[in-house]
Amino acid sequence: MSVFVFPYFCVFSILGFFSFGKSYGNLKDPRIDGWETVLQNYSIKPIQQFSYTSGKNASDIAIVIDAMDLLYTKDLNAIALVTSDSDFTPVVSRILANGLTVYGYGEVKTPNPFVNACSQFIYVEKLYDYSAEETTKGKKNKVASKTTLRKDTKLVSILRKAVEQTSDDNDWSNIAKVGLYINQTSSFSPINYGYKKLGELIRTIDLFEIDMQGDHQTIMFIKDKKATKSRRYTNFDSLS
Repeated sequence: MSVFVFPYFCVFSILGFFSFGKSYGNLKDPRIDGWETVLQNYSIKPIQQFSYTSGKNASDIAIVIDAMDLLYTKDLNAIALVTSDSDFTPVVSRILANGLTVYGYGEVKTPNPFVNACSQFIYVEKLYDYSAEETTKGKKNKVASKTTLRKDTKLVSILRKAVEQTSDDNDWSNIAKVGLYINQTSSFSPINYGYKKLGELIRTIDLFEIDMQGDHQTIMFIKDKKATKSRRYTNFDSLS
């Protein structure tokens, strides 16, 4: 997992300002050999947790305690949890209750309860940028094709629902409002499909009409093609 530290920071820089980070674990455990150097390179504070009892993870308790401390001692907008353990689902719910955003990062094996609880969840395997070491090995992130995106019925449903709920009387939606609605109602992230921005994914999936507005054509408005077809049929029926 240490190879994904650089991609984490790439995403953090997009989401906002990174204040500080902590990593929890038994640094004396040979299974995580090499982490100390990685943490130093990225100014992440290592929190040493000895395994007092076999089969128990003391780090989990430490993370929960520190997360609760952050809620009351720091002025933060968001907290990121890098874990694939669904035991942290109640912690996410508690942080959200205080009005903070929770970004989750974990492997594809992460259980759905934790994934769905986060404001936004990103699978580490899908991060769009890998470390130089992995790049030289030929491991590159794949961008989901139009066919792949359309086959994802959950994704299609999320997008269409968001457009429907944010559209004006003419069925057009500002992409910014669509993204905000999605962030408030799901753990979706375009990064999981290989895209940095929602607009890039929208163009590829090709389910929506696109209208670029503004002085520099930088404001994207989208309309579900289904809604356009439905309106056409309705107008035809009224004429007949």
